[in-house]
Amino acid sequence: MPGYRKLGRASDQRRAILRNQVTDLLWHGRIETTEARAKEVQSIAEKLITLAVKEYENTVKITKEVNNEKGQTVSMEVTNDMPSRLHARRKMMAYLYDIKELRGKDETKEDYTERLRKVQHPLIEKMFNEYGPKYRERNEKKASSGGYTRILKKGPRRGDAAEAVIIELV
Repeated sequence: MPGYRKLGRASDQRRAILRNQVTDLLWHGRIETTEARAKEVQSIAEKLITLAVKEYENTVKITKEVNNEKGQTVSMEVTNDMPSRLHARRKMMAYLYDIKELRGKDETKEDYTERLRKVQHPLIEKMFNEYGPKYRERNEKKASSGGYTRILKKGPRRGDAAEAVIIELV
């Protein structure tokens, strides 16, 4: 028996479905799907969140000399990733789809473009800035790690009677 579920799909379709569902789960916090897919999504999402928990604070502040619009040399402090965090970031970016952040209701177009300029990959930043600290604190309280997602059964889906579930971040 293979180490994964085939989900009745060709490998490229299966990979695309799982990538899409993991991305949506991490972005929105919960999705509705079938039980078999949810178990595969849960496995992948747990690994990505564990990466974020381990690496979210591995940064270093450096001073950088930059030329501004007037041609003056200005020194500014920049936060860079350590090599292990950079590797984790690239692993996440290789698997997750890039999600575009939506414009707020009261946000002007200029504010929106400025906010997008600062954050190039919103989901990856959410993983490191939100999920990393949140779940590290949770792990320290429980004195264990893992268990970042939960699956709630809804019953058979109308149409094909597949077991429908909701998978959500705890």
